[in-house]
Amino acid sequence: MLIGFAAPVSGSWATVDNLVRVATRAEELGYHSVWTFQRLLSPPDGSWGESYRSVLDPVAATSFLAAHTTRVRLGIAVLNLPFFAPPLLAKQLATLDVLSGGRLDAGLGIGWAPEEYAAVGVDMAGRGKRAEEYLPLLRRFWTDDVVEHEGEFYRVPATRMDPKPVQEGGPPVLLGASAEPALRRAGRLCAGWVSSSRADPAAIGESVNVVRAAAADAGRDPDGLRFVCRGAVRVRAERTRPLTGTLEQIRADFALLEEQGVTELFIDLNFDPEIGSPDADPAESMRRAEDALTAFAP
Repeated sequence: MLIGFAAPVSGSWATVDNLVRVATRAEELGYHSVWTFQRLLSPPDGSWGESYRSVLDPVAATSFLAAHTTRVRLGIAVLNLPFFAPPLLAKQLATLDVLSGGRLDAGLGIGWAPEEYAAVGVDMAGRGKRAEEYLPLLRRFWTDDVVEHEGEFYRVPATRMDPKPVQEGGPPVLLGASAEPALRRAGRLCAGWVSSSRADPAAIGESVNVVRAAAADAGRDPDGLRFVCRGAVRVRAERTRPLTGTLEQIRADFALLEEQGVTELFIDLNFDPEIGSPDADPAESMRRAEDALTAFAP
């Protein structure tokens, strides 16, 4: 199982210096990947949680990380497809793949917040059907010389998009999903699946099995897919669930995930309210991140 680490993109520790430090230190320690995530808006009452109150844009942050690293894979988990017109997202991700030398992993999803849908002017109804049309179209921008499309949600006149991504066929697309139809979509259409911050580490194998079954039903090789777990780690004195507890207890949980079919795990401290909050002490957050980077290094 490959091990990655999330960049500081949420809360007070999401600074220029900390972004550089976490990414370069992860590369030094042999981590496979560094990850960001998207949260476009948040409610005034903070009811979505501390981690969503203040979040850097992931495309911009990942481009910044690409300029300060040379080896690690760079993942975004996830960008919400409906918030972008297909050619715009295709162009942004192709450019990021070029700038990173072909190191991008594109985690994509369909979102869950009505407020964000309203703000970008997109109807939330039918978002699953929208994704079914969107995903193949996105790939065509990365592979076809000329793209022409007339669909239910999108229309593209006969046009070209260049330059193409460095990675043949474009960046691997990992679908963020939790509902069964979306999990099956990942198995049919994508390079793999990435779990959410709310996924139960003890039951993640159930989702892996749905994705694998859908891939097999579609005539694809399930063993060729990637299964990425966002490890929403919380380092605490008390043990309440997997990926929460002491550094040693959390490290021991990695085997539980691998046994359930997870192929990649990235440690994400942004979802610890003691770290990924605008009110947290950024120096203390970074000190704890340094400890975690060392303790969880591959």
